[in-house]
Parts: sequence; C-alpha cells; structure tokens
Amino acid sequence: MGTLAAQPATAPAAAKSENSYRMPAAELQAIVDAPRPPQLILGPQRDVAAMMQVPPLPSIQLVAQPELKLAGVRINARSYAQSRFSFGSDFWLKDVATGKDIRIDGLPQPLSLASAVWSPDQRHVALNQQDPVTGANELWLVDVQARKARRLAGGLNTVMDPPRWMPDSKRLLVNLRPAGQGEPPAGDTDPTGPNVQETAGTGTVRQLRTYQDMLRSEQDARVLDHYLTVQPAIVSLDGSVTRIGEPAKYVDLAPSPDGRHLLAQTIDRPYSYIVPLFYFPRRIEVIGLDGRVEHTVARLPLFEGLPNGNDAVPTGVRDIEWRSDAPAALVWAEAQDGGDPAKQVDVRDIVYQQAAPFDGKPAVLAKLSTRFAGATWGRGDVALIDEYWWKNRQEKQWLVAPDAPSTAPRLVHEGSSEDRYADPGRAVASRTGSYLPRLQFTGDGSAFFRIGAGASPEGDRPFVDRVNLADFATTRVFRSEAPNYTAPVAVLDDTGNRLLVTQESPANPPNYFVRDAKGPLRALTAFKHPTPQLKDIRKEQIRYKRADGVELTGTLYLPPGFKPGKDRPLPLLMWAYPAEFKSAAAASQVTDSPYRFNAVSYWGPLPFLARGFAVLDDPSMPIVGEGDREPNDTYLEQLTSSAQAAVDEVVRRGVADRNRVAVGGHSYGAFMTANLLAHTRLFKAGIARSGAYNRTLTPFGFQAEERNYWDARDTYMTMSPFNYVKDIKDALLMIHGEDDNNSGTFPIQSERMFAAIKGTGGTARLVMLPREAHGYRARESIMTMLAESDDWLTKYVKNATAASKSAPGK
Repeated sequence: MGTLAAQPATAPAAAKSENSYRMPAAELQAIVDAPRPPQLILGPQRDVAAMMQVPPLPSIQLVAQPELKLAGVRINARSYAQSRFSFGSDFWLKDVATGKDIRIDGLPQPLSLASAVWSPDQRHVALNQQDPVTGANELWLVDVQARKARRLAGGLNTVMDPPRWMPDSKRLLVNLRPAGQGEPPAGDTDPTGPNVQETAGTGTVRQLRTYQDMLRSEQDARVLDHYLTVQPAIVSLDGSVTRIGEPAKYVDLAPSPDGRHLLAQTIDRPYSYIVPLFYFPRRIEVIGLDGRVEHTVARLPLFEGLPNGNDAVPTGVRDIEWRSDAPAALVWAEAQDGGDPAKQVDVRDIVYQQAAPFDGKPAVLAKLSTRFAGATWGRGDVALIDEYWWKNRQEKQWLVAPDAPSTAPRLVHEGSSEDRYADPGRAVASRTGSYLPRLQFTGDGSAFFRIGAGASPEGDRPFVDRVNLADFATTRVFRSEAPNYTAPVAVLDDTGNRLLVTQESPANPPNYFVRDAKGPLRALTAFKHPTPQLKDIRKEQIRYKRADGVELTGTLYLPPGFKPGKDRPLPLLMWAYPAEFKSAAAASQVTDSPYRFNAVSYWGPLPFLARGFAVLDDPSMPIVGEGDREPNDTYLEQLTSSAQAAVDEVVRRGVADRNRVAVGGHSYGAFMTANLLAHTRLFKAGIARSGAYNRTLTPFGFQAEERNYWDARDTYMTMSPFNYVKDIKDALLMIHGEDDNNSGTFPIQSERMFAAIKGTGGTARLVMLPREAHGYRARESIMTMLAESDDWLTKYVKNATAASKSAPGK
C-alpha cells in the first residue's frame, strides 16, 4: 500500500547520547515549527482590533534563565515579573469594517510583549514590553490615530499586577520598583538555626494539598518580600509619574470605576511553609490616590488548610471586587458555614455590597444556599449572581437589583453543570464606554445576550441567544450550522445581528469573520493551514457503549490515504483524560464537534498520524458516582471498561490492529495510562507525561477526589498504580519536567515509579526534562519529547507482532 500510513517518510532519529537533547523525524519537527496564528484583541468600541503575533517556541537558553520559586509564585528575577516564556513579537491594528491592517511606527525592537490592553476610550493601547534577555520591564503606549508607539515608563514590577488603565483613559496605574530598593537579599547563607514548624493539636481536620514551590526558610521569605514590595504610581499620557503612598507588599491594586479610590490588598506576616501566597495573612483596604487608607474592609488571618471537600472555602471576605456599573461600590462574599461544606445550614454564602464613602453597614445583596461563583454587572436594576455546589454539580443564576438590594431575586437558570446539552451559555459582557466589563444589553435595554457552546447529540453547535429580562424567554439569534464550526466571539451591535465569529472546518483553519444577518460572512483574516502536509487526514466523531450501557464519544483520526476495510489495520495511539460525573446520562453526552479544524498540535497525539498511526483522541473515560456513591470507589472498573470499549470499537471498524495499540496521557492522563497498563493487557505500550502514581503522596485529595487518605484508604491504595507495578507487563515511557509546579505531580512520583518498575523487572524509560514545569516550554524539550515518544511507539507498538501479544483482557 503506497500511502503515508504504510510507509512513513523517515525513520526515527538516533540520539546523540542518552543525556543530549534530541531531534525527532523531519515530519515531527515540521509540526513543532508550524506557524501560529496571531491573537486578536477586540477594542472596547468593537470596530478596531489589536493583533499580536506569538513567535515559535522559546529556546532552552531562555527557559533556563534564573527563576525564583517562592510561595507558589514563579518569578523572573531579572525583570521583576512573573515567569513567562512566550512574548508577542509583532503588533498591529485591524479595522473591523474593512479588514485592513494598520501598522504601528516606533514599536520597541526587538518586540517582546507580555500584554496589550486597550484604553476605555479606544484611543490608546498600553503595552508591557519585557525583554527576557536584558530584564527591561517597561510601559509603552500606542496612539491609535497617529499610529505611533512611544515609551512611557521603565522600572516596572509586574510580579503580581500588570499595568492597568484608569477609567478616564488618560492615566495608567502601575507598580514600580521602589527608589533605592537595591539588590535582592543574597542567596543561601550559613544557617543560623533550624527551620521549625509546629501544630497545636486541635483535632480539626484540614485539607493540606501538596503544593509546590513553597517557602523553605526565612531567607526565602526575605527574598519574597523584596520582589513583592512595589511603589504604586499613576503614569499620565505625557509620561509624568505620580507616586501613591509608600512602598508595600501589594498583591492586588484595582481602581474604582469613578477613578477616585483603589482597592488595595497587601500580605502580612506570618508566612507559611506549607501553603501558597494566596492563603497568607492579608489586609484589604480602600485607599485614596494619595495613598491614605480610607476604609479597612478586612484583615484576614493565615489559612493553613481548609475543611474537607471541594466546596470548602476560607472564612471572611472572599472574591472582593468593584461593581463595574457603579462609581465606587465593593461587592464580596462571606461563608456562613465556617467554610465547611459538611455543616448543614440553609445559607452557605452571603453576598455583601458597600458603597463609598464606606461608612454605612454593608447591605445584603444575596443569600445563597451554595457557594458564590461570580457576578456579571449590568446596571442598577440588573446584575447576574451565580452560585455552585461541587458535590452535586448543581448551579443557579439569579437576577438581582444591586441598587435596590431588598428586591427579591429572580431565578434565571438552575441545573447541572455536567448537563452540557442544557447549558444556557454565558452572559455577554463588554467594555463599550466602560473601564470594566458590563452586561451587554439590547438597544432598548429589555434583553441581554448569551453565547454558548451549543452541545447537542450532533456535536457542539455554538450559538447566540437574546434573553428577555421580563420572563427570561430566549430568542436564538445565531446557531452554527454544518459543514462548518462557527463560534461567536463578540456581539458587534445592539440587536445581535452583527457578530464577530471564528469559522473553521476540518480542512480549513479558524479565521475571523464579521457575520451580518442580512449578508454573507465577510473575512477579516486569512490564516493559512499550518500543517498542509497533513491537510488530508480524516476525522470522525465516533459513538460506542461500554459494558454498563454508558454512551462514549471519541474523535478518530486516520492518516492521509488510509482506506478502512481495504488497507491493513494500523497501529493506533489512544490519548485520554478521565473525568468524574455524578450522572451516567451526563457522562454519555456527545463532546466536541465533527466540523472543527483538524489542528495537529505538537502537544497532543496527532503528530503520530505523520508516522503511520491512527489516533483515537479524547475518548470518553467517565468515572460515574450517582447519588451518594463516590465516583472513585469504582474507578478501576469503570476505567478499564471504557478502555476495553474504545479498543473494541476501533478494531471493529477495521482501522486498528488489536495487537498494536498504545495509550498515553498527560498529568491525570498519565495516571490513567499507568493504571491501564497495570490492570489490562489491552496496550503494547504507554506514554505517561508528568503524572502521579502513588496517591499516598497526595493524601489530602487529588483531581476531583474530596476525601483524604485516612477517610478513603482503600480507594487511595486501589487507585495507585504504584501498588501494582509487578502487574505492568508492557512498556511504559515516562516523561516529566524537573521543575513541575503542579500540586499533584511532584517529579518524585515518576522517579519512584521508574525505580519500582526497574526493581521488579519491568520495561520502562524515564526522561526528566531540565527546567521544565508541568507543561513543557522549550523547543528542545518538545523535540526531545516527540523523539522519545516516536522511538517508543516504533519499537514497542508499530513493530510489534501478534505472536508476542497475550490475550486482550487481563
């Protein structure tokens, strides 16, 4: 058979040495280096967009630059910014009416943009230029009418806050490095004594997740103090700088919509060695533009752990923000159950409101039976309040009148967050004429808009609805239709007739269009196919059942030229990520769309289509626990049943050779992979990236598991593939970033798993990627990841024979 499926273009690349970065086959390299489309940032008036180009992957030299890991925050020590490795390398404007590109003169060179933010009046764009080589951290300004850029200020500190526009569009709020701050404290010095921690033995059970990058010593704490200490300032459009008060350890600073006040949050001692910065003691205050404290909202203590359960929250002021539709009104939530979901109370959260001059008692805006999950502000008589309860996946949305808080709330929506078919979508908010987003109303103010994914038995079909405020009746303004996938991005007018959308199909990449109900789509962009060598791959959304009757979905991809039923079945790579459900009906719903672009990213499994594999991407792996049953108590039974059903289906279709199937996944998908190799013989090999394998090392919960190890010991032990290493008879490749920052996947998980497989005579390979976090960033790391995976799949799957394979099930 003379197809790509049968005869890959090149053989796997040979390694220079075991400890060198590697390059994969040429067809895999081409996927890594494929061009990326630019990012579109729509202006507040919705008639101009900013376009920012993101370059190819950074080099390991950039990723390996000095990085501080303190209290859960990763800091670029050179630039006084949060660590990042992807910056905008080009910037221009696009006229929405004509699609014309507008180039900007005077941009910094080389361009290295961390952010681009429109002014509320759309006359300017603020750019945060961060040079990763020199460490410069600067504020630049683009004049839209003049089409010119100029530098406004340097010496920024963006560890916690990027530059923000003031509501008048004439000034920006920034954090500067304090004058005369000097160099950070020296590195490790001779110890002056032990680092001591103590617990009082209260008997209270608290969740203590296994957080990464915690403080380890007083020296670490002093370094953190240095990088968090900033000088707030106002920078005017003429470049003049007005300092606000004295330097302090600000972790958030937000101007009120009238521009007269700042909501300031600072951290205090004592710090913690076991929880991240978010839980440190905190002062929440309103300060004036002169830096003086006008009102103290709260002083929060150190929270070292929460009550058990995913619905647990800290006590006191939580999720505080300015109302975007009022001059200066604060809104926040407070738990009424001590933050403990196990307590039986009628009211879980109260949402409070307090307006300037902050001398009155906070008003009750809403009393919620579950947890506050956010608000969308519209006007004095319309705001949407969301609440949610993880335990039963129930959600509600209420309409309240924030200017008349005694008005009874009205229920807008109630249902299950798992029920994608019934998801009403999200309310559309825009910044038109506003500093902060507000609910977007129709011209007469009688309705608002929603945008939703439109999940259905035919796949996702995104939509726009108009929602009547009188009775919440919906009118469908737009729905995506086959054979394209059209996704609304913004509502461009007050009727919903003009939309900014992206449109794609299996053969055509997403591009931006203006849709007018009275005419055809008008193209704004013309991004080309990034991997034309794979434009003829075939995709099908398939449906099948597992043994207990749960309907499953997966997306099956076939290499160009392969003909099922005529050509010999292919080796197949299955790539998945389990998900927990409280309803078998919800677990059975169709996900994704058959009309989406066949995007081949280096991160997922699709590159191996270029190496002659079929791919089953994201097959459903639901773990269902209906009613009072916990999903994970039958995790293995459901996982292996889902995998068996998937393998049986691709074999039945004649696309996969049962004796040449591999499984893989990242993070929780890696955990799944190790379990499937330990408890089945469905797969000749597995690829497990950045996973966890011993659940006793994450004893206070993991993924969606709420119970701790001591309350669900049997479940933790049974779910841990580490305990079944002797049963792993097929080859397991493990890849892990040495600087993994995910709370559940310490690198030691892969190191100990490899040692266990080696010690019990199994087949495994461990690849530790230097300076990489939970997701890999450097081009050299990605190339090595693909080269290692390609070698593994070629050796243990593609070149496997039926004679060497035991029975399909264990």
